[in-house]
Amino acid sequence: MFKIKVVIPLLLLVGCASSLDGDSYRRDQVHQAANVQMATVVSVREVSIEGTRSGIGASAGAIIGGVAGANSQHGRTGNAVLSVLGAVAGGALGAGAEQAATRSTGQEITLKYDDGRMVAVVQGNDERFQPGDQVRVLSGNGGIRVSH
Repeated sequence: MFKIKVVIPLLLLVGCASSLDGDSYRRDQVHQAANVQMATVVSVREVSIEGTRSGIGASAGAIIGGVAGANSQHGRTGNAVLSVLGAVAGGALGAGAEQAATRSTGQEITLKYDDGRMVAVVQGNDERFQPGDQVRVLSGNGGIRVSH
């Protein structure tokens, strides 16, 4: 039974992960104008995108750990101590689980505009780019994305 209590919150964490792909938009970006420029891909390299630290994993872990410690068979004082220790350990494990579950790989795309300026953009791997590709660069509203 305890395994189910651990697995369900972890599955919920994975479902909470936001997309880092170039084809995903936040709700506040809908109906907003973006500047569009054309550029040439100079290089592409795979990068690691760290996972989220929203606090959901730590909270879920602390609750599970606290409940597990409180349900031990060590008397009232022992249960209180184990509940606190369980909550602390569960919080740390939950935070680590959240970050691991939401970690992803992405790509750093170095671009050269027609005027000679160069920029690098990091985004998810939903679309693959190769050096020499002609691409659209959409920027504005606090973000930048690359697409074919």
